[in-house]
Amino acid sequence: MPGGRLTQDDRQRIAAWLADGLSHAEIGRRLSRPTSTITREVNRNRGPAGYQADQAQRATRQRARRRNTPPAPAVVSAEPRADGRDPAAVAEFERRFTEALMQMGMPRMICRVLTCLTTADSGSMTSAELVQRLRVSAASISKAISVLEDLQLVRREREGRRERYVVDDDVWYRATIASGHSNAVFAQAALDGAEVLGPDTPAGARLADTGRFLKYFGEDLLRRAEHWHGVVTGRGPAPAGERPPQDHD
Repeated sequence: MPGGRLTQDDRQRIAAWLADGLSHAEIGRRLSRPTSTITREVNRNRGPAGYQADQAQRATRQRARRRNTPPAPAVVSAEPRADGRDPAAVAEFERRFTEALMQMGMPRMICRVLTCLTTADSGSMTSAELVQRLRVSAASISKAISVLEDLQLVRREREGRRERYVVDDDVWYRATIASGHSNAVFAQAALDGAEVLGPDTPAGARLADTGRFLKYFGEDLLRRAEHWHGVVTGRGPAPAGERPPQDHD
């Protein structure tokens, strides 16, 4: 049913149309769904062999079962925090921040780990500290850290016999730069594909448009990232009417 949840038949059609080279937008039109729905479905369920309908259906059922399992209520201590912050307000912010990260497409566990690291004044925690804080297994922490490290949102530091996971102050700048360079690689691959398939063919024209868009967007993204990193760190000119950041004692 248009607008409802994707069915197994929908997923089989998506897999077939992807194999035929259809864009997410075209698949969305054929299924009467937003392009974002198709993009989210494909990105969430793409495996080493690409998007597989049966695998996507199983993964969706597993996620549904997890969602339907009532989570253990978060325990918020009524005792004042040593830093003077309101425990309930901090817990509510961490919940909202985690949900905001999830809207970017990251799995919940990865978002919870990133939230913990981001909201720690030190910007760092050990695996044992994360396990205690989130009440999950060390294996879950390890998997989340591996993904965050690949995204360049977290780095590791050796601390004796253990590792400490660190979120730097300019983490989003570095992650954006890494994303921009990855984008450039994909853009060039699309342009190369257009040459191979022929720029005058439908598939070649599609790849050429994709490559050009990603190339120009990526170049602009890197320039703007450098500019705004300079602004927020006080090393570049602030926009008209905006005061430059001030150092705090």
